[in-house]
Amino acid sequence: MSLKKRIAIIPGDGIGQEVIPQAMKVLAATGIDLETTQFDWSADRYLADGVTVPPDGFTMLDRDFDAILIGAFGDPRVVTNIHAKEILLGMRFQMDLYANVRPVRLLDESLCPLKGIQPKDVDFVVIRENTEGVYGDVGGVFKKGTADEVAIQEDINTRKGVERVIRYAFEYCERHTKSDGTPRKRVLMSDKSNAMTHAGGLWQRVFKEIAGEYPQIKAEHMYVDALCMQLVRDPRQFDVIVTNNMFGDIITDLAAGLQGGLGMAASGNIHPGKTSMFEPVHGSAPPIAGKNIANPFGAILTAAMMLGHLGMLEKAAKIEAAVLEAIRQKRTTQDLGGALGTKETGDWVANWVAK
Repeated sequence: MSLKKRIAIIPGDGIGQEVIPQAMKVLAATGIDLETTQFDWSADRYLADGVTVPPDGFTMLDRDFDAILIGAFGDPRVVTNIHAKEILLGMRFQMDLYANVRPVRLLDESLCPLKGIQPKDVDFVVIRENTEGVYGDVGGVFKKGTADEVAIQEDINTRKGVERVIRYAFEYCERHTKSDGTPRKRVLMSDKSNAMTHAGGLWQRVFKEIAGEYPQIKAEHMYVDALCMQLVRDPRQFDVIVTNNMFGDIITDLAAGLQGGLGMAASGNIHPGKTSMFEPVHGSAPPIAGKNIANPFGAILTAAMMLGHLGMLEKAAKIEAAVLEAIRQKRTTQDLGGALGTKETGDWVANWVAK
């Protein structure tokens, strides 16, 4: 049986089409024998033939590939953003990628806007429930466009969905260490149960039950508004955070600011034992697309995260070390203080990895 890993590549829209080639370049520089197949699912494809995802697209990805690396979706030419919704959210929901894992790690002190914060102070992970909540698109609009218009967006939380993502957070904490090799010891669940009593009550009860199965891990709770404040006040106190879909989306964008911005942020959309998807979280950024100025580090670090998920830990660590060295030497795009373009930054990291 071949051990070659099969990777589906979907660059998508905007700067996704610029940063994903840099990530692929760096992957090639590791010397790993990967079999990659690129797909043109994007706004361009949708505008050309009306297709967002082929009828068997998600089944094919799950059946034929070990992992999926995507860029970004969103294009002002598609006002409804229907292609982005059907590709990205469709992949998460239909492939049941229930754990969105976003590592928040500061590589260099110069990237953090907080005073006196060192890399060791920002090294936590946010695990976001990825298939339920208000992003399930349950609801509707009544009397649209009138003075009596009513819009309803339901927040769906199932026992199954809450339990499996909380359990994943505890198991992640048990299996993973911090970047300096020290064990992770704490899982914090964040909700708004003082106001959202029905959904919050479910999260509270399940968290307490599952925490009892992991007595070696300290279980903590914090309301989401307090968590946002504490992330800015003192990020050193966090280890593993687990929360719902919408809160996780907001928290992780805030947390990305601690590590240098969305251009540095990686993520994985995981279902253990199944084909999972990896994406930088910066979005398609139409205003800077095609200008060779987008930061490719989010995509490159996402590729490293994908390798780690596939068991190639040494190669993943080498890519992370290369990005850190690029930051230290200012061999970066302008947003990080360098003078290189997107492609040239990718070239520098690839050359360092290939040494």
